[in-house]
Amino acid sequence: MLQVIVASLHLIALGLGLGAVLTRGNVLREPITAGSLRRAFRADTLWGIAAIAWIATGLWRVLGGFEKGVPYYMHNTLFMAKMTLLLLILAIEVSPAVTLVRWRIALLKQGQPPESVATPQAAKRIAMLSHIQALLVVLMVFAAAGMARGMGMGG
Repeated sequence: MLQVIVASLHLIALGLGLGAVLTRGNVLREPITAGSLRRAFRADTLWGIAAIAWIATGLWRVLGGFEKGVPYYMHNTLFMAKMTLLLLILAIEVSPAVTLVRWRIALLKQGQPPESVATPQAAKRIAMLSHIQALLVVLMVFAAAGMARGMGMGG
């Protein structure tokens, strides 16, 4: 039963994260206002929470001893593709994360006006990166679907 719960939490985290990163990207395409930045911050927080849950449950599934076992995953090319995509998502996230933390501090703690906190160009750049991350998440789903059908083990 624990295997089903952890797998379910993994998939729920994936869905929440995908929705959150898409929302973050969509909101940051809007004109910059205090309200739009707060919505982007909420979506960004949910994206972060989902990512932590997604990674934690993924590690539990790989290392916890109740799935296919570490050797299966380490020798599966689709799993390695998924991990490469995850690393790309995390690498892309560095810039948006740093920028959004700076914006949060400036807007929420220092009380600066939204137009002095965020530029439309920076917001659009984060929006584009968010949508790229969403695409990478979708590609991970395709790799996972292949793995679930026994693909990726080579010979």
